[in-house]
Amino acid sequence: MWRRLIRLVAALAVCGAPAAQAASVWVVELEGAISPASSDYFIRTLERASDEGVELVVMRLDTPGGLDKSMRDMVKAILASTVPVATYVAPNGSRAASAGTYLMYASHIAAMAPATNIGSSTPVSIGGGGGSPFPSPTPTPSPMPTPGSAPESEPSSEGDEGSGGSADDRPAHEPADAMGRKVVNDAAAYLRSLAELRGRNVEWAEETVRSGANLAANEALERGVIDLVAADLTELLDTIHGRTVTIAGVERTLDTAGAEVQTIEPDWRYELLGIITDPNVAYILLMIGIYALILEFYNPGIGVGAVTGVICLLLGAFALQMLPINYAGLALIAVGVAMLAVEAFTPSFGIVGTGGVIAFVIGSIILMDTDLPGYKVSYPIIAAFTAVSVGVVAFGLGAALRMRRARVATGVESMVGATAQVMEDFTASGRVRAFGEVWNARGEGEFHEGEDVEIAAVDGVIVQVKRTGPATRAR
Repeated sequence: MWRRLIRLVAALAVCGAPAAQAASVWVVELEGAISPASSDYFIRTLERASDEGVELVVMRLDTPGGLDKSMRDMVKAILASTVPVATYVAPNGSRAASAGTYLMYASHIAAMAPATNIGSSTPVSIGGGGGSPFPSPTPTPSPMPTPGSAPESEPSSEGDEGSGGSADDRPAHEPADAMGRKVVNDAAAYLRSLAELRGRNVEWAEETVRSGANLAANEALERGVIDLVAADLTELLDTIHGRTVTIAGVERTLDTAGAEVQTIEPDWRYELLGIITDPNVAYILLMIGIYALILEFYNPGIGVGAVTGVICLLLGAFALQMLPINYAGLALIAVGVAMLAVEAFTPSFGIVGTGGVIAFVIGSIILMDTDLPGYKVSYPIIAAFTAVSVGVVAFGLGAALRMRRARVATGVESMVGATAQVMEDFTASGRVRAFGEVWNARGEGEFHEGEDVEIAAVDGVIVQVKRTGPATRAR
């Protein structure tokens, strides 16, 4: 009897127990250059995933590279995350080039789909405002060895960790200047540290930074650069189920088999940042804001120019502070616009205006401190705003010339050259009517009533007149 009662209680307990909830996996899709917008989108998603207890965040990646600052912010978020991150280069034909390689090395799980590649992680320039950018790689074919010559040896990374060694020991691909070597050494050390943290290939991490090496998916798996190759997301989740990853120093076993997969769609903030952090859009907003304010000060009205100018300036400034800008270029643009405004309000016959146009053009060209494709201000846009600036100079110069050539419109000086009418016959002196008033007049010769004469000079209340044609008598 007791056994039956125990079995009954156990059956009721089993029936009443809630079914185990399936693990949740979030998928974040990043396609294109790593930018401030994509960095903000990923970091905010990772924070939400931590708050909601998500089992795993999968970053499906296809990138040609991106900005160093944005990439480092994402790496920091991954390293500090309480949710495991799997970076998955997919679909077929995708790549994790340049900055994408760093994200792969930083992730808890690194996976690639077939027919994908990873590498080309050499920084290409030094960013004064936003760190060194990582380019969209353009593969350079290696020269083929000539018959009878020894094949070109692989570059060695030994001795490059410090100052780069002497000029004789330095590999051919290493930058010749000291600043360039510092940037490359910093990037190499950063990627090596990530490789050591995740137990991945340290030697190849050095190689991809110093020589821009690339690997296909299967080669990356063989050399220990990634953890697995998976044809699709389902295979990825099934393969990593039961694997152990380290989160904040604590080992954690992944439970991803049969997980509920949710793709996180970008929100309005991501879309807005994606638009305004385009260098061309940021530049246009900045210029519209400046010229709208100049227009408002030149011709005060109901405040439309001021409101438009302030909004555009704030949006442009917000975008520029997230981009790798050259502050010397920004200062030249500001000086150029200021000189153009001076030319428009206090014309200097083109001297100040010409200098303003030159400063404006140079500043616009060097504004973006990066060689990364897609992060330069378009030359046609610069040309368009330069034309507007030249128009401002031309307007100011034309106004100055017109003012110089124009007749005086007020005062005694405005009477000189005007026409007056003789009121009575006189010789040497008499009276004329001008500007609705009667004036005492003097002139050489005889003048007849009703005759039109020209005022040659004004002396107090007496006007000096002269005949404009042969003597005539009014009838």
